[in-house]
Amino acid sequence: MSKGFTTRAISRRRALQGAAALGGLAAPMLNSVTAYSQSGGFDWKRFKGQEVEVLMETGPRADLMKKYKGEFKDLTGIELGIEVIPEQQARQKVAIELNSGKPSFDLFNFAYHVQKRQFEKGGWLLDITSWLKDPQMMPAEYELGDVSKLGMSFATTSDGKVNSLPILCDYFILYYNKDLFAKKGVAVPKTLDEMMAAAAKINDPAAGISGFVGRGVRNANVVLWTQLLSGWGQETIKGTKLITDTPDAIASAEYYKKLLSSYAPQGVAGFNWNEAQGLFIQGKAGMWIDATGFAAPIEDKTKSRVVGKVGYALPPSGPKGHGSVTFGSGMAIPKASTHKEAAYLTMLWMTGPKMAGRMLQVGGGIPFRTNPLKDPAVLAGLTIPREWAECAAGCAPISMSGLPVIVPVTEFRDVIGTALTNMLGGADPATELKRATTEFQPVIDKSEQT
Repeated sequence: MSKGFTTRAISRRRALQGAAALGGLAAPMLNSVTAYSQSGGFDWKRFKGQEVEVLMETGPRADLMKKYKGEFKDLTGIELGIEVIPEQQARQKVAIELNSGKPSFDLFNFAYHVQKRQFEKGGWLLDITSWLKDPQMMPAEYELGDVSKLGMSFATTSDGKVNSLPILCDYFILYYNKDLFAKKGVAVPKTLDEMMAAAAKINDPAAGISGFVGRGVRNANVVLWTQLLSGWGQETIKGTKLITDTPDAIASAEYYKKLLSSYAPQGVAGFNWNEAQGLFIQGKAGMWIDATGFAAPIEDKTKSRVVGKVGYALPPSGPKGHGSVTFGSGMAIPKASTHKEAAYLTMLWMTGPKMAGRMLQVGGGIPFRTNPLKDPAVLAGLTIPREWAECAAGCAPISMSGLPVIVPVTEFRDVIGTALTNMLGGADPATELKRATTEFQPVIDKSEQT
C-alpha cells in the first residue's frame, strides 16, 4: 500500500500509470480547472482556502472523516464542513436536493444498489472521467489501478463515464458462534444443505438458542434471499426482465422459508439486521448471514458477549452456484456544486489507500482495493480478527450483485419483501413469487420509459 498522500510533485509518467486503467473510458469532458493550470504535477494545495460541504450517512466512514479532517486540512488547506445523518434520511435529502438543482452539499456518499440508476437518469452527478486521466488532477499515490474492476464498474455509467469513486463494499458472509458449534459437535457448513442441518442441530428453543438468525422484515429480507438465490446460480433480473419466479428462484425461497420458519427465533418476520445482530451478540444464535460491516460491534467488548468466540466464513454454496452478494457505496459531486475541484480532492483523499486501510482496520467495511487486504502494516493494526479480513478477501472472487440496478429498487424490495414475509407466515413460495413478479414487472417497464 502507498505510504500515504504527500504534497510533492510527481512526474507525468507516474501519474499516467494510475490512470492507465481508464484508457477505454469515454472521451474527456471539458476540463473545468483550466484556470488553475500550472507547470508542475499534482499539488494537494492547489485549491487551498476553499470550503467543502460534505453530507455523510451515519457510520464508520463518517466517523473517520470527522476524526481526520484536520489532517486533510493540513494536507490541502481545504476546510471541511461535515453533516452526518441517518441512512434513510440522507437518501431522501440527496435525491430531493439534487433534483432541485441547488444542493446544500458539494460531496456525498451513496449506495450504488439503491440510487445509482436514479442519479444517472437524472444527470445530476459531475463527470470526473477526464480528471482521472489528468496528471495535474490525479496523484499516482492514489493507486487507481488497485481499485477493483467491480468497484469501477459500479462507478461507471451505462455510457462509459465515471461520475463517482467507489469507497466501500459489503460482502455477505457467514458469522457463526464457535462455542455453540463446539457444544453440538457441528462443523462449519460449506453448503446450504450442511447449513440447514447445522441450524437444526444447534436450535434449542427451550434454552433460548436459535440455530440461525437473519433478516425477515419486509424490504430488508430481500438481500438475505438473494444471497441464498446465488446458491442456485441466479440473480433477480436479466436486462430489464425480472426472473424472480423461475424454478430456481422458487427453490431458494422455499429454502429461505424453511430455514427461518424452523430454526430462527419467534418473531423473525420483524427482524432487520439490527435485531439479528442483537440476538447474535448476546450468544443466542448459532449462525447469521449478513454484511461484512457488522464485525466491529460483534468484537466490541462493551456491547457483545461473543467477543473472541465468533468465526467468519464464506457463505455456503448451493446446488448450482456459489456467490457472495455484494453491495457497494461511492462518493460523488453534484454538477451544481460551486466547489467542484476542492470536492474532488476531498473525494480522492477519502477513497484513497490510506483512508481505505483505516476503514479496514476498524472493521467498518471492505475497500474496493486489493492492497490493504494484504498489506502487513494494515493487517497488523486490525482491531478485529484477521480471519474476518481473510474471509472478505475470499469473497471477492465470488462476489455478485445482490439487487437489480433499477430506479425503483426500494419498491422492488417492498414488493418482493412482502412476498418473503408472507412466506414466513405460511404462504406458498411459488404463489407469492409469481404474484410479486407479475405485480412489479410493469413498474420496471415504466421506469425505463421515463
